[in-house]
Amino acid sequence: MTASTSGSAPSASASASASASAERFTLVIGATGTTGSRVAARLAAAGRRVRAAGRRATPVAGALPVRFDWDDPASHAGALDAVDRVYLVPPAGSPHPAAVMLPFLERARAAGVTRAVLLSSSAIPAGGPAVGQVHQALPGLFPHWAVLRPSWFMQNFTGDHAHARTVRADGTIRTAAGAGRVGFVDADDIAAVAVHALTAARAPDTDLVLTGPQALSYDDVAAVLSEVTGRTVTHQRLSYEQMRRRLAADMPDGFAAMLAGLDRSIAEGAEDRTTDTVQRLTGRPPGSFRAFAERELTSSQAR
Repeated sequence: MTASTSGSAPSASASASASASAERFTLVIGATGTTGSRVAARLAAAGRRVRAAGRRATPVAGALPVRFDWDDPASHAGALDAVDRVYLVPPAGSPHPAAVMLPFLERARAAGVTRAVLLSSSAIPAGGPAVGQVHQALPGLFPHWAVLRPSWFMQNFTGDHAHARTVRADGTIRTAAGAGRVGFVDADDIAAVAVHALTAARAPDTDLVLTGPQALSYDDVAAVLSEVTGRTVTHQRLSYEQMRRRLAADMPDGFAAMLAGLDRSIAEGAEDRTTDTVQRLTGRPPGSFRAFAERELTSSQAR
């Protein structure tokens, strides 16, 4: 019997294997989107190798751009080259994302991906509609995983989101949420948790509900926006059916019905909660809606 080799120098093959592992990439799907852009930037700033995936392979600072389209399987192999972990943003506007996501995830596992972090929603549990089916499958596909279930984004009131457009157009937020409250969360905080889940020595291996520090009604949001911008913003309360018809003008009926139903759930209290997840995993408290509005809306007005 040979003597124990514990404490001896690693073999050449072990060193090569460790080096290859260290050089592998994190694939960030949706790398120019609201959370994906922030995740890619944080990973790159931390010295991680990043493949920034999008339909146009748009250059992203510090990352290697790669073309990726959920609906084009021919784009998947290149995106997975030398990748061992992935940040998953579901296809936008799809009521049945599992149809394209699950075959890709099977392929990712075969290609050597061992950790996956999925962006879902606080409103959708494992096994629920849309991305809930992917959530349910994820633990059986990868040994290390996390599902991020953020509440509604604060960024819904900036950029090209429907709420932002109507606030700019006529100072109105239209929902079927009534007086229901939501723990709106900053996309910066979502990205910070995502990076933790992707890079920590031990993956969360669970789902994580992410909120800001307060649950606010849309009336509360309108009041903050009014104070920060100096322009009167109001919340117009619609019925479920009014909201569904309004949304259906821009998207498939089934998806419009699902979104209007989420508003109805808010009215019934489903999102009236806060969690300590951001603080617990990042070591800092989540940002408030007022701080977000002062940062984003005041700076945009100054430009």
